[in-house]
Amino acid sequence: MTDKAFAQADPDWLELVSAARGWLNGPLGQMMLGEERRLLEDELARFFGGYLVHYGPHAEKPAGAKQIQRCVHVGAPLPGAEIVCEEQAWPLTESAADVLVLQHGLDFCLSPHGLLRQAARSVRPGGHLIIIGINPWSTWGLRHVFARDALGDARCIAPNRVTDWLRLLGFALEKRRFGCYRPPLASAAWQSRLSRLEQWGGAWQMPGAGFYLLVARKLVVGLRPLRQAQRAPMGKLMPMPVAKVSRRDSKP
Repeated sequence: MTDKAFAQADPDWLELVSAARGWLNGPLGQMMLGEERRLLEDELARFFGGYLVHYGPHAEKPAGAKQIQRCVHVGAPLPGAEIVCEEQAWPLTESAADVLVLQHGLDFCLSPHGLLRQAARSVRPGGHLIIIGINPWSTWGLRHVFARDALGDARCIAPNRVTDWLRLLGFALEKRRFGCYRPPLASAAWQSRLSRLEQWGGAWQMPGAGFYLLVARKLVVGLRPLRQAQRAPMGKLMPMPVAKVSRRDSKP
């Protein structure tokens, strides 16, 4: 299977997504995706509903959503995309998804605000949005600064900043998790030696991991309460006079 585009799209966006897909298919990208898959399956196992929408530069759809009837991958016109869309123009109706997974979508995009708005409008009230991104405060974020491959083009937006954006879009953060504590070393031998870092870091959930996973719930918009009709004034209450009884008159 070739990764050649089969439809017209923004050339800059298509070039960025294609380069990201190539990097994620490499050894470092596969190592990170493997750790993400483990956490993502753990989170998706507790969700249920009709539709799960996945958006990301790679073609692999998330597994583990057994209680969700249909999983759809939307994205650039590359192999693996079931619904082709532009970055800021998704052909999905509003509130179409019960769960939406944005996996490295914000890392490799031209407009993170526009992409996040499209994802937010596609989630139904009460539904969940899961965001996975490269943690800038990690060895992976440090490599991003000096990398000359597709990782160097990643945005690496901090999780606190993404959380603020979600709050403005009407989402409440439910969970924050981290993964991939091994540094981005190409040597397979060193990766094997440092595999214990995943157990130690995962147990303590240290924030210096290579990626973060955010689970946010879309708040349900409450009904507007009806204004109660004002009662007509009933007039001023006046005290009634009470007759005084003399003790002398009350004696027989």
